[in-house]
Amino acid sequence: MEAPKPAAYNWIKTECGRAKYAELAGRPGASARLRLAWFVLIAAIRDWRLP
Repeated sequence: MEAPKPAAYNWIKTECGRAKYAELAGRPGASARLRLAWFVLIAAIRDWRLP
């Protein structure tokens, strides 16, 4: 059975972006969460027009 995909995968559509998201989501700490939020924002804007 496949694990549910994170909701961010609706906005991050490239495989390399999803791999980077998984890497950043696994890091502990407040600064890591801030970096993750920043990454999701930028990735969502860049991938906005992709199918």
